[in-house]
Amino acid sequence: MSHKLVSYEEVLSNFKKLLKSNKLKYTKQRELILEIIYNNKGHFTPEDIYNLIKQNYPNVTLGIATVYRTLTLLEASGIVSSISFGVQGKKYEFGLTEHHDHLVCIECGGIEEFFDETIEKQQEEIAKKFNFQMHDHIMKIVGICKRCQEKKQS
Repeated sequence: MSHKLVSYEEVLSNFKKLLKSNKLKYTKQRELILEIIYNNKGHFTPEDIYNLIKQNYPNVTLGIATVYRTLTLLEASGIVSSISFGVQGKKYEFGLTEHHDHLVCIECGGIEEFFDETIEKQQEEIAKKFNFQMHDHIMKIVGICKRCQEKKQS
């Protein structure tokens, strides 16, 4: 799923404009944060991103605060989106993808992406019924995944 709708060059160009409009400098560290999210399918905590950069680019100086600030900026612009885990914080993914929803396991923290045409149509009908102009929606179904259920049974 999560087919990317834009090229990395286009995303990077928009990111540089975003930094400039927020009076922030373009740095290699900030680009690496963007690059990690763009090139890796999945959902990442700020710590995951920080650790991936440290692991893959050991010579790059990076503080965890830079990761948090950059993710906040990327999320505000729609380049990345997040799923909230309450007290456990957020997990981030590349946001400029085909729409999808999430199943989130409360045991292992695993995230499964899905798309269901019936749910999409139902949401549009509900918005119409309430004379509500829908722009977007976020669906997160929280429960226990198959693997965790099987672990409990054995």
